[in-house]
Amino acid sequence: MPEKKIKMTKEGLEELKAELLRAETTGRSDVAAKLKEARAQGDLSENAEYDAAMDEQGKLEARILELKEILNNAEVASESEIRPGVVSIGSIVTALDMEYNEEERFQIVGSTEAKSLEHKISTDSPLGVALFGAKEGDVVTVEAPAGSFKYKIISVRRD
Repeated sequence: MPEKKIKMTKEGLEELKAELLRAETTGRSDVAAKLKEARAQGDLSENAEYDAAMDEQGKLEARILELKEILNNAEVASESEIRPGVVSIGSIVTALDMEYNEEERFQIVGSTEAKSLEHKISTDSPLGVALFGAKEGDVVTVEAPAGSFKYKIISVRRD
């Protein structure tokens, strides 16, 4: 069974490629240096620095495998999928939170590039699901675990 394609922005794809390159080069060499230094301290059975470096190496290698898997299945949203004024991957949406009467701005991204503190909202999140495919002027209802929220879409643009 083929792997499911992971939709993402071009910027998100480039960030993951850069992270993989850093992990495979400087990340691995930094961990190797820590392991070498810890080994030089002698007895490995009671060497906390060695154990910590081994843990770090394991986490780094796991992240490298994860990044490769994501990149192997990544699919950048094509321009033909994008309609002006309609929310899609890569859209920057300004919306009015109708409960608090506050404007908020979000960028709609693939699930692997979501960062809520940077207002990068996944297409799989409740807010992303509600906004995806909506147009300027639409009012959408977000069904979230904390309850329902309404947003009015003020603008949809792309950088």
